[in-house]
Amino acid sequence: MEFIAQTTAEGATRITLEGDLGIYHAAEIKQQLIDGVRAHPVLELDLSHVGEMDTAGFQLLTLAKRESEQRGSVMRIVGHSTAVREVIEFFNMVAFFGDPLVIPAGEQG
Repeated sequence: MEFIAQTTAEGATRITLEGDLGIYHAAEIKQQLIDGVRAHPVLELDLSHVGEMDTAGFQLLTLAKRESEQRGSVMRIVGHSTAVREVIEFFNMVAFFGDPLVIPAGEQG
């Protein structure tokens, strides 16, 4: 799992995650996500390059979102891979994350 951080034009910090968001990387990802939430008042997660996501990855996103809410900061997902979208929809948590899910035209059913 690779984290790439950058500042956006709107002043938010965007972190792009590349790789799998799952149990095998949970320990390293957890601390990086929490540190990101604590260090930046507006944190955007670009998950468009996440190949696979399991329940552990979903729990990490939920933890980071709750941490941001408790701190009065903002964490939003700005890019969703198919794997991320499927897991969030499976748990019926689209409203919890409050981020628009963009479905490419070729994937609409």
